[in-house]
Amino acid sequence: MSPELLVETHALVKEYGDFVAVDGVDLLLSEGEVYGFLGPNGSGKSTTILMMLGLTEPTEGTVRVCGHDPTRNPIAVKRQVGYLPENLGFYGDLTGRENLRYTAELNNIDRAEANSRITDLLAMVELSDAANQPVAQYSRGMRQRLGLADVLLKRPRLVILDDPTLGLDPTGIEWLLGMIEELSSQRNIAVFLSSHQLHEVQRVCHRVGIMSHGRIVLEGTVSELTAQTAGAGFSIVLEVRADARSGTGVRDALAAIEGVSRCEQTGSRINIESDRDVRAAAAAVVIGGGGELVELRSQNRTLEDIYLRYFQQD
Repeated sequence: MSPELLVETHALVKEYGDFVAVDGVDLLLSEGEVYGFLGPNGSGKSTTILMMLGLTEPTEGTVRVCGHDPTRNPIAVKRQVGYLPENLGFYGDLTGRENLRYTAELNNIDRAEANSRITDLLAMVELSDAANQPVAQYSRGMRQRLGLADVLLKRPRLVILDDPTLGLDPTGIEWLLGMIEELSSQRNIAVFLSSHQLHEVQRVCHRVGIMSHGRIVLEGTVSELTAQTAGAGFSIVLEVRADARSGTGVRDALAAIEGVSRCEQTGSRINIESDRDVRAAAAAVVIGGGGELVELRSQNRTLEDIYLRYFQQD
């Protein structure tokens, strides 16, 4: 059975007077998928999220979230969608547990069920020891953990995260990324991740959409984005033992791999550029030719490289 579609937008447009904030966005997101939503400030990311949540009405086009129109039935959407904004709002004089109880009451969760969920969630986000501490005393990382517990309290099918690692230390970032992967793989929750931290997006996201001037200009896996970006291509570097470079045989065989546009050798180092991922084929050529492959690393294939190259060209 194929995963259920949780977010579907078609030709989505949002205008503010003469300014077009979102210009014909088509977006699909399935259960269990982690989707990275990227773009410079002012590209339309936040406005798209507001329309998904039913907090602003589209000028044109359609949007459905968890089977509902957010404009006509925002309450039904909010019951199934958890939203963690960039700036968290908790009552500082209440404890972490009390803040979660308040959220449970707003969502009409039975008190006994709420208390059980809150205890489990506080343990999951590693805040059990701070559960009865006023949130005003929480660090940024602790507030993010509490925010994630708050989002998960109503057991959503979709979680929208807006720059969730902003201001976190490396330990906090690692923990949060691990939680995103767990939500997707173990709980089948879809995660819509809007972020400026490209290396983090590349690590956890199955697909990525890049916004520019209100439009999704690139979309797909990192490998697919590499192919879509004009002139980006693939670049790998191989280090081989002397016996593998004793002649031109290995280099010529590497150059003959389908998709390779350039193959240059300097000593034990061989640089290859191609229009597709040829790492497996290149390794097989070296080993099949009797050589010893010491190292193989890819270059210019990070999401940051793709992102910067696109906007430099744009």
